Amino acid sequence: MNKKSISLGVLALATFFSYAQKSDTLKINNLKVVVVSDTKFAQSKEKSGKIIEVITAQDLDAKKGQNLANVLSQVAGVEINGNQSFGGKNLGYYIRGGRNRQTAIYIDGVPVTDASGINLEYDLRLLSVDQIEKIEVMKGASSTLYGTGAATGVINITMKKSAIKDVSGNTYITMGTQNTSDTSKTSAQDFNQGFSVNGTIHKISYMTSLNSSETKGMSEAAGENFEEDMFSRVNVLQKIGFKANDQLSFEVFGNYDRIKNTFDNSFDGIIANADDLNNTSLSEQFRIGFLPKYNYNKGEFAINAGASTINRKLNITNTWANSIDEYNYTGRTISVDAFNKYLFNNQLFIVVGTQYQYFDMTQKDAYTDVAREGAKFNLIDPYATLVYNSDFGFNLNVGSRFNTHSEYGHQIVYNINPSFSFEHLPLKIMASYSTAFITPSLYQLYGPYGNLDLTPEENATAEVGFESQLLDKKLTINAVGFYREEKNTFGFFYDSSTFESFYINNDDISNAKGVETSIRSKLTKHLNLGGNYTFTQVENQLNRLIPKHKGNIDLNYTFKRGSFGANYQFVDKRSDAYYDSNIWATQAINLASYQLVNSNISYELLPNRLHIFGAVTNILNEDFQEVIGYNTRGRNYKIGLNFLF
Repeated sequence: MNKKSISLGVLALATFFSYAQKSDTLKINNLKVVVVSDTKFAQSKEKSGKIIEVITAQDLDAKKGQNLANVLSQVAGVEINGNQSFGGKNLGYYIRGGRNRQTAIYIDGVPVTDASGINLEYDLRLLSVDQIEKIEVMKGASSTLYGTGAATGVINITMKKSAIKDVSGNTYITMGTQNTSDTSKTSAQDFNQGFSVNGTIHKISYMTSLNSSETKGMSEAAGENFEEDMFSRVNVLQKIGFKANDQLSFEVFGNYDRIKNTFDNSFDGIIANADDLNNTSLSEQFRIGFLPKYNYNKGEFAINAGASTINRKLNITNTWANSIDEYNYTGRTISVDAFNKYLFNNQLFIVVGTQYQYFDMTQKDAYTDVAREGAKFNLIDPYATLVYNSDFGFNLNVGSRFNTHSEYGHQIVYNINPSFSFEHLPLKIMASYSTAFITPSLYQLYGPYGNLDLTPEENATAEVGFESQLLDKKLTINAVGFYREEKNTFGFFYDSSTFESFYINNDDISNAKGVETSIRSKLTKHLNLGGNYTFTQVENQLNRLIPKHKGNIDLNYTFKRGSFGANYQFVDKRSDAYYDSNIWATQAINLASYQLVNSNISYELLPNRLHIFGAVTNILNEDFQEVIGYNTRGRNYKIGLNFLF
């Protein structure tokens, strides 16, 4: 497939859709949005005292062709660094000026993390957006309900569920170009394909889903005549549910995720060469889960239990020894979260639970051998949250968690979150103060630079905001101002005279503050317009790869058998740093701001059977860098189809 054919294909789709019937009788139902992130049980978003960003299945469908990092990076207050780079580039999560370890990620109610990593964080590259049903993003310290890592936000992901019919499913394929702003290769080099079979037969529901992706065509590192890198991913998801009666149900799931990629070395000066032909990475994740639920007269009891193992293998060129070093890591986690919602009356309920987590790891390479028997710990955390929803507009969410760690002892966190909805004004005001903790990782405790005296990093967030729905709820405006403080942060000690080095807790207190605001308007029955703006200001010790200003605008138009969407994103300049091997010193640098314009269009070619879509990303062919020394994608085209049965 050459560039001309791809361009003509997308143009033909756009031309065809533009002449499609523009008036239809499709009825739009304004259903209440349901969230679970701030109580762990479903409730109306209107009763929540938080601005929870909800990315629905319809939203994901409108962003066809984008990966999970692209989608999340358009949420107010969220910056996913690396989302515009080569597919194999590692990702940085910067929510409210935080970092990866300060973001908790849950999948179907179970926390996910890589226990073998330097930090207890999760690699979002492992997930396929095609297998995701819904995403909730709750910002601010949230350790009361979500435990360790929930310091700046929680990304709560729900995988797709079974259809009501006996047998249902789909199969899809997407292909596109893979160019930087300086290249114009004509062949398709970005492929994504998969299928799903699911349904419900009597009391049993099932789902089997497979996805695979392959990308090549550009070098991860920026430079002339650098070799192309590659990225591939395989995702297998299996779910089985059983509904015994109206009170008791449970679901079991298992999934396998694998990513394999080549990668380049870090940028270390303009006369150095970051290109590498030998660096490879292979990550394999296995997850299983058991999710029973029981409803009774006064409430609901649930258990979210899961276990996972992640195996990582890295081959990295050793220029000093002129060899290729092999690094092997394995991390295992277990989480059992049992919690109960009890209704005192229609206005007051309490959520009481206990979460148990276990972590262990191994690391083996030419220099280090960390055995599982000596690198493990567990956490036992009882917690409680009280929720009051009055009949005059006042809502209150208060709670606390008592964290017990097998190594460092105890930690207490808490939250208070009042809100008030005016009866005669379309206005809800809200405020909160919450604390959080990040437990030291296995590597920081037991690794080659481990320190068993480490204690948790502590975070606290205060925020105040409002939400207003105007014009018969066709216009929604919200804004939140926040102040976040972190102390006891993890650092690294190095003595140049003795070469002694180990992890430490820093005594400094750092802060971040900002404003997040968004607006969404239903201009007509078929036309929606939305946007958000984020202002984030952090102290110098936190200020790396965090834009001070960031904004998004998106437009979506639906017609009888399709939709057209366009979005614009502005990302402000950012600070970065690199070690210059030519002068043996760290150099600070500013990365220029950039803007992106993307569009996509979809059409139901055969009603309820065949959908086709086309997308153009970085239409302006903007030349920019997310990280110093690394390539980003220029203008690219995608086309795809989805067959339903």
